Amino acid sequence: MKSKSGKTTIWTWVKRIILGLFILQLVYIIALKWINPPVTLTQLQSLFTGNGLKRDYVSGDELSYNMKLAVVSSEDQVFPDHSGFDWKSIEKAMKYNKKKPNRIRGASTISQQVAKNVFLWQGRDWIRKGLEIYFTKMIEWIWGKERILDVYLNVIEMGKGIFGAEAAAQYYFKKPAKKLTRREAAMIAACLPNPKKYTVKPASNFVQAKSWWILQQMNNLEGDPDLQKIIAD
Repeated sequence: MKSKSGKTTIWTWVKRIILGLFILQLVYIIALKWINPPVTLTQLQSLFTGNGLKRDYVSGDELSYNMKLAVVSSEDQVFPDHSGFDWKSIEKAMKYNKKKPNRIRGASTISQQVAKNVFLWQGRDWIRKGLEIYFTKMIEWIWGKERILDVYLNVIEMGKGIFGAEAAAQYYFKKPAKKLTRREAAMIAACLPNPKKYTVKPASNFVQAKSWWILQQMNNLEGDPDLQKIIAD
């Protein structure tokens, strides 16, 4: 009887701990709707591996309209329309990766990238992917698109050890993020597939070519009323 009672007590405590952790993470997600995330695991990894850590969080109205338009045009053109996942792009990526397993192509939306960079670690294991799905849906429900984009532009790596649009603008162009031109914003957005590899200054061949493509996409997408609701100053 004692043994059975002991097992019951342990299981009760396990359930309480799980419930407590769930409540804590839920409170944390809700809090981040209004406050800036503290240092992330990705930022700590950059610091401890010798790449440094430059960041300067700013509010949404201090982020350039051009920068918002550039990253949506570059990274996630259906951002205003999806609920966290771009299923068509995911399907295309899966087909491509089956044919070319040595050249993995991703299909992460801006929402997924925020979930990964704010709450999780870098990697491709199934545990992390499962948690990414959960956090992506939660921030879509709780934060909304404007907040997701603002957090993205504050935490994403935009150069080796350079996190966020404000730090990138100051480092590359010696100006605040709010004053970035369309060309400058496009150049920063162009490095995002691999900011440690594709340099903004001096601009790598990849950044030069892709930034012109991004500028074209910015012109094409700018008239979308759903996008304007998210990025308009």
